[in-house]
Amino acid sequence: MLPPMMTIAALNAAYAGGHTPLDVVEEVIRRRDAIPDRAVFITETPAEALRAAAQAVMAGPRDLPLWGIPFAVKDNIDVAGLPTTAACPAYAYAPDQDATVIARLRAAGAIVIGKTNLDQFATGLNGTRSPHGAPRSVFSADHVSGGSSSGSAVAVASGLCAFALGTDTAGSGRVPAAFNNLVGIKPTPGLVPNTGVIPACRSVDVVTVLAGSVEDGVAVRRVMDGFDAADPFSRPAVPAALPPRLRIGVLHGTEREFFGNAEVEALYDAAIARAQALGATILPFDYAPFREAAALLYEGPWVAERLAAVEGFLGTNADDFDPTVRRIIEGAKGRTAVEAFNGLYRLKAICQQVAPVWEAVDVLMLPTVPTTCTVVEMLADPITRNSQFGRYTNFVNLMGLAAIAVPAGFGPSGLPAGVTLVGPAFSDDALAPFAAALHAAAACGAGRDRQAQVPAAPLPELPSGWLPIAVVGAHLTDMPLNHELTGPGGVRLSETTTSPEYRLYALPGTVPLKPGLLHDPAFTGPGIAVEVWALPAAAFGAFVSRIPAPLGIGKLTLADGSAVSGFLCEAHALDGAEEITSFGGWRAYLSSNALREST
Repeated sequence: MLPPMMTIAALNAAYAGGHTPLDVVEEVIRRRDAIPDRAVFITETPAEALRAAAQAVMAGPRDLPLWGIPFAVKDNIDVAGLPTTAACPAYAYAPDQDATVIARLRAAGAIVIGKTNLDQFATGLNGTRSPHGAPRSVFSADHVSGGSSSGSAVAVASGLCAFALGTDTAGSGRVPAAFNNLVGIKPTPGLVPNTGVIPACRSVDVVTVLAGSVEDGVAVRRVMDGFDAADPFSRPAVPAALPPRLRIGVLHGTEREFFGNAEVEALYDAAIARAQALGATILPFDYAPFREAAALLYEGPWVAERLAAVEGFLGTNADDFDPTVRRIIEGAKGRTAVEAFNGLYRLKAICQQVAPVWEAVDVLMLPTVPTTCTVVEMLADPITRNSQFGRYTNFVNLMGLAAIAVPAGFGPSGLPAGVTLVGPAFSDDALAPFAAALHAAAACGAGRDRQAQVPAAPLPELPSGWLPIAVVGAHLTDMPLNHELTGPGGVRLSETTTSPEYRLYALPGTVPLKPGLLHDPAFTGPGIAVEVWALPAAAFGAFVSRIPAPLGIGKLTLADGSAVSGFLCEAHALDGAEEITSFGGWRAYLSSNALREST
């Protein structure tokens, strides 16, 4: 009934074909019972409770965004009716209400299938620090799954559910995504509420989404988004735009550290080549100050936040802690307020130091994890190995940035690797289209299904107060006047064509050379290529006011039947102009003209 990887699209198609959420949860129960890795869950939603949840969803409205979509939850996030343990049985309690994110997902129609294993108290990036066992990579029973959101990643990658929630302080929602061929959506800190989540480092924790595609992950994150006054670190989003042609910063020189793993390094280089082929400009940058910031999270005073989260329990139940977790948290004892302030001052200084990097590039692209290891190797050297995993992840939340981790393919060993796009605060939606394109270009499927077709991510939603405009000529991407759109922060939304009743002409004597688009209701042609951009309202007005006659702005009908403001030309100006409609667009005409002139 369902493919190896559950996706929102596949489930919606099954429902459209007559299946029900009850059918889906029966398949979830079957797959959950059959999975060989018994360390994935700490508490499963009982089968009868799952069936009851499906029936409740079926009795409700059918148009909910996540109607009948099964998901798993990391066991440091409260789900009413299931215990919260943080992988420490002595700490367990029964929450009387859902965490905010769970309440929002259930209200959207999603169904919880169970609470997943994790590195105890979300302290670790490897997935071995739990009394419930160490989940393994779905591609090797010997290798770590990554953590701390270990069970969540394996649940999705094994096809037990469409998505799972993790948390991420130092990389816990990105590292397990890389080890299991998944997407990890790490929101800007404060975008998604943490109410009802056991903190690791309260000031930088975020709830993350592990999914098979950027499209699914973003759809889930958007349901969870939104200010929550109960979370003191929640904040309203101020969406950040990115240009359509990204400048991507990549590692170079001595900062390219893969700890001897040539396979992961080769996959990183291949991802860089794909990014360039997708139209990005690749620029090396100095990672050293980011690495210094990353070190503050475990080697600096921020480790005291981990102690603050469990100090009372540690004082009475120290023997109930995983030995490595206890060692890390007890390492915060003796840290002073002076150290905390000095650490904060140093972080702020580093943020100022790297400001020129963010002026030179739009996005960073880093290896999600520079290497991997077996469970045996991790247990033999848990601090060093774990530290290697966080080399390119630890700084992101400290600096308040957004990130999306995507698969980058498989090496000769059969193990996957991933890359992460890191962008400015609240660039979460703006990162999504390129992240999805990068994943699709890797052609490595999702989770254990290496042949899965990866859908494109949704376009960024238009920010409130922004206005769309269709351009047809000199304002297209890479054309002479495109800067009039990118300068005020315009965002390219799509490339499409007009409906058939438009003609295109080359206007003589214009500088730079421009086309004129004419609406002719009696004409049927190929449709003319356009790009749809969006501008803030004030910038839109200023842009339109500068348009010279005989061009102007009117309503264009696009190929899908929608209408959008766009460039049109006065008919009188086309007398004697060359009609170029047959080329289908301005770019194709210029390319053909250049070819004719060169021969």
